[in-house]
Amino acid sequence: MNPSLNPALSVRLPVWRARLLLLLVFFGFLVLAARALYLQGLRNDFLQHKGETRYARVIEISAHRGMVTDRNGEPLALSTPVESVWAAPADANLSTEQRAKLTKLLGMDAAELKRKLAESDRDFVYLKRQLPPEQAAKVVQLNLPGVFLQREYRRYYPAAEVTAHVVGVTGVDDNGQEGIELAYQDWLSGKAGSRRVIKDRLGRVVEDIESIRAPQEGRKLALSIDQRIQYLAFRELKSAIALNEAKAGSLVVLDVKTGEVLALANWPTYNPNNRDTFKTGRSRNRAVVDLFEPGSTLKPFTVAAALESGLVSPGSMIDTEGGHYTIGNRTIHDAHPEGILTVAQVIQKSSNVGSAKMALAMAPQKMWSIFSEVGFGTQTKVGFPGEATGRLRAYQTWKPIEQATMSYGHGISVSLLQLARAYSVFATNGELKPLTLVKRDQPVEGKAVISPRTAMAVRKMLEMVTQPGGTATRAQVAGFRVAGKTGTAHKLLGASYATDRYISSFVGFAPASNPRLVIAVMLDEPGGKSYYGGEVAAPVFSNVMAGALRLLGIEPDAALDNVISPDSAPVVREEV
Repeated sequence: MNPSLNPALSVRLPVWRARLLLLLVFFGFLVLAARALYLQGLRNDFLQHKGETRYARVIEISAHRGMVTDRNGEPLALSTPVESVWAAPADANLSTEQRAKLTKLLGMDAAELKRKLAESDRDFVYLKRQLPPEQAAKVVQLNLPGVFLQREYRRYYPAAEVTAHVVGVTGVDDNGQEGIELAYQDWLSGKAGSRRVIKDRLGRVVEDIESIRAPQEGRKLALSIDQRIQYLAFRELKSAIALNEAKAGSLVVLDVKTGEVLALANWPTYNPNNRDTFKTGRSRNRAVVDLFEPGSTLKPFTVAAALESGLVSPGSMIDTEGGHYTIGNRTIHDAHPEGILTVAQVIQKSSNVGSAKMALAMAPQKMWSIFSEVGFGTQTKVGFPGEATGRLRAYQTWKPIEQATMSYGHGISVSLLQLARAYSVFATNGELKPLTLVKRDQPVEGKAVISPRTAMAVRKMLEMVTQPGGTATRAQVAGFRVAGKTGTAHKLLGASYATDRYISSFVGFAPASNPRLVIAVMLDEPGGKSYYGGEVAAPVFSNVMAGALRLLGIEPDAALDNVISPDSAPVVREEV
């Protein structure tokens, strides 16, 4: 084109502008080259990290929780593999039809699934935990992008409701929530591991890169519980509660030689394998965490304190005044009025008046000291979560009427486990051993709390309780001498005692000649025709003791025909 026809073409640009533009372009290339050198040569970890976030993931590897067994190796809690469904929200681009199939298969609400998949800022979100293998297989068959399975472990309890209150239960994350599972969480849980993997754009694992941390398996734990005796105790307790229309009940079996808890049963109970029906109230281990007034089962300790003080001997005579004894403006009554009784007969007949008179003859400190030494008012330290302390008020605050009523189990609260342990001092010649729910391999030293002479004297009195004329003839066991004490206490409701609600109990041991087992039974509010401890709790003791001695192979110490018919022995009533 002719420049004369277009004046703009005749204009000559300054040379410096072209050079400046060329210089700027060259400088830009230098900056880009320097940046590339910095990122790829000097510091490439940033780009490497950004790249890895798009294809690499760190996956947690669950640790196998340790098994819980009974003392003979029978499994009480073990972990079984299950699958959990999870998703990477950024990769889970599901159609409406795919979402509908997934929600139906998982039993989820469509809105809940939508909410979880909308969390795009998260790389991992659970959709459903701990599915059965057959259900998990159906999820895999859907072949959904961004939806995966993860191997986990679920706790299974072979004995179910029978040992539920001892073993406890774990939550959905396999962490202990109740009982031994909670108390020994660190021992059983182990530590989870992790591994780094490569995933494709659909989120599927295509390659394992490395193991970051190997999982550390949980350790095995052997309990002191004997599953055979536990089943026996549970069956008899459940039957007695149904027969006597009781509200609840507990039973404890101790080995007095080792201090091991061989059985611990409660009713009502729950099935730890079915978390959908889990109720907090039913998970409470009543024998350890609940308190009650022990009633007449406390009288042997009052007698022990009187013997230790030198105030009485087993043959000392006490006037029970026809079953009525007035202290100030209060009158103590006996359900079975008597006249003059020996100290041994006070225990045999369960005289409130006789017990109160012995208590008031002692200094309050002496009586408190014996109660405290045998473990009332303090935890047994058996290692169970939430164990109750009990209530034993300071002796300086006692009034005469309070000291009198406390002598027969009113004004003091204990757990059934505390009461069972306290009775072991009469079975071990005055020695109190520490209790355990874990199997012991070595003997353990106890603490002498009363003299052997006193322990033997009270043991003979307790044996009289199960013989004709005593309150617990139904506690007898064929072929074995049995010692124990009944309790029938009005239940404390608020600030007053109910006139028609009772705590019925029996605590005893056998063989009386060389005791091996202590068994404590408590029924809460028996509602049938009978409510005395000798009628509703003593038979449970007899059945469990007979079976337990047989299972342990203990030699009999009496004739096989030593048991008298319940019909041939009149019921000696007691009530406080």
